[in-house]
Amino acid sequence: KGSSNMEPFPQSALMHKNFEDTQAVLEDYADVVQYERGQMSPDEHQADPLDKAATYTLTNVVPLTREFNFGPWSRQVEVTRKRLNNYCHGKAYVITGVTTSGNMIRRDNLNRVAVPEFMWTAYCCTDYDHNAPYSERYKFPAFGAYGLNDRVNNHMVEVPIKNLEKFLKGKMEVDKNFQIFYSDCV
Repeated sequence: KGSSNMEPFPQSALMHKNFEDTQAVLEDYADVVQYERGQMSPDEHQADPLDKAATYTLTNVVPLTREFNFGPWSRQVEVTRKRLNNYCHGKAYVITGVTTSGNMIRRDNLNRVAVPEFMWTAYCCTDYDHNAPYSERYKFPAFGAYGLNDRVNNHMVEVPIKNLEKFLKGKMEVDKNFQIFYSDCV
């Protein structure tokens, strides 16, 4: 019933309880040592300070192992940012998601927050530099990556969009016509 704009959360005990029944709250991460809050839409991909601030909301974070979050995932965010800044001339669209593992963060003997097994991301930019080095040019107009949210075997794998879609179809129940980008970003 709220507006589409970000607003301060009402500070009443009843409102907090209703809110807590439907999504994660800071207390869910308070005593968790194995996971930390990892951003799905990273602040590095935002230009406006208010947009950057919005990336720290709990609706934009998922539990990631520290090793994955500050290692492969962080490097992939940087690679994507640099690639789009250097070779994308128009608008870029970035989609990020997770596959679930079945593991949960528990609080007060209740399952509270699902822990992703894999993080994945994909971008689409149809107006790109056709004179870019081939090592970058073939990754346009769309490309993706996925990585295991694990402390050890956590490297990112960059793949063409069709390969990412095939990977996701094997990990999640999706429609047989599932596409990450409309018309495969063509």
